[in-house]
Amino acid sequence: MLRAYVFPSVRFVLAIALLSCVYGCHRAASIQAADDENLPRATVVSVKRENLASTLKVAGQFEPYQEVDLHAKVSGYIRRINVDIGDRVRAGQVIATLEVPELNAQVSGAQAEVRHSQSEIARAQSEVSRAESNHVAIHSAYQRLAQAAEQRPGLIAQQELDDARAKDQEAEAEINVAKSALGAAQQQLGVSRADNQRVQVLSDYSVVTAPFAGVIAKRYADTGSLIQAGTASNTQAMPVVRLVESDLLRLRMPVPEADVPYIQVGGEVQVVVQATHEAFAGKIVRFSRALDSATRTMVVEVDVPNPSLKLSPGMYAQTEITLQQKEGALTLPSQAVVQGEGGSYVLIVDGKKVEKRLVQLGIQGPDRVQITSGVAENDAVIVSAQANYQPGELVHPQLSLVAAPPAEGGR
Repeated sequence: MLRAYVFPSVRFVLAIALLSCVYGCHRAASIQAADDENLPRATVVSVKRENLASTLKVAGQFEPYQEVDLHAKVSGYIRRINVDIGDRVRAGQVIATLEVPELNAQVSGAQAEVRHSQSEIARAQSEVSRAESNHVAIHSAYQRLAQAAEQRPGLIAQQELDDARAKDQEAEAEINVAKSALGAAQQQLGVSRADNQRVQVLSDYSVVTAPFAGVIAKRYADTGSLIQAGTASNTQAMPVVRLVESDLLRLRMPVPEADVPYIQVGGEVQVVVQATHEAFAGKIVRFSRALDSATRTMVVEVDVPNPSLKLSPGMYAQTEITLQQKEGALTLPSQAVVQGEGGSYVLIVDGKKVEKRLVQLGIQGPDRVQITSGVAENDAVIVSAQANYQPGELVHPQLSLVAAPPAEGGR
């Protein structure tokens, strides 16, 4: 009977102990959950690796690759003008023809002077030939007299021999005079030809031609207009037309001083033209390598082919210039980094405890920034309202898949 009484009592005690343990564990878990609910909530993001690029968005303007006002180099009246605004012309095409009667007379006079110089040369050559022939005859006669006087002394009077020698020397001098006259005539021919070439070039300038292929952007003169020679700096010579090269455009962009060190030839540029709804990529071809003292910017150019002339000089474009690129960089949303007196820092949540970490920044993109030191991959960083948290404080982290903007209110 005693054994039957003791056995149920042991079972009852064990059951009571088991119930107490289950109740205690459940109560501890409830208390822990209640504590977590009471902790401040902090939105965090994970430090992750990704490709990052810093870019600069600026407005650019299209300008002609070349632009020039065409002047006439000689004064005259426009006899015929062959183009009007909007016309496409090729290199060497005749734009206008001037009427310059006095210049035509100068060309005729210069050509006549060349012919006269050529005639003078022919006459001088004849004189040289005559002087040489005369010298040959006189020199032969002198040699015969000299030979006879040598063979038979006293046969030829000395006076006659001296006269023959003098005539021989005179005939030789006439040859030199004739040759000098020939040289002078040849030099005069060179002068005449140079003057003729000069006048002929001026005559050619009476025809205004296009120096390169392009579009007539402006027409200054009409048929019958008096055009002054565009060679003197003290005269306000009126141009004939303005020619622009539009099948290749320059896209010019002002780059701020702080971003100038990252500009290099071949840099990538994304271009969006709102007027034509076009978007295309380009590359930096050249830059001025000097800052504008007024705006503190540097001009950067991209060459844009425009064979269809769909783009017009003067149009604006939105451009995005790639300054720096980094693959596999540790990155955070820009709003996760706080700028303090001691430098840049972030708030890390280690478990539930807030820690302050100083960080070094690298490339800064539109919405993310590279962290070169201070954090590790997958660290949980508070992304907003950092002023509401203190190092050492316990918080309840909530992972944000999309970085939220900085909060203005409380936690």
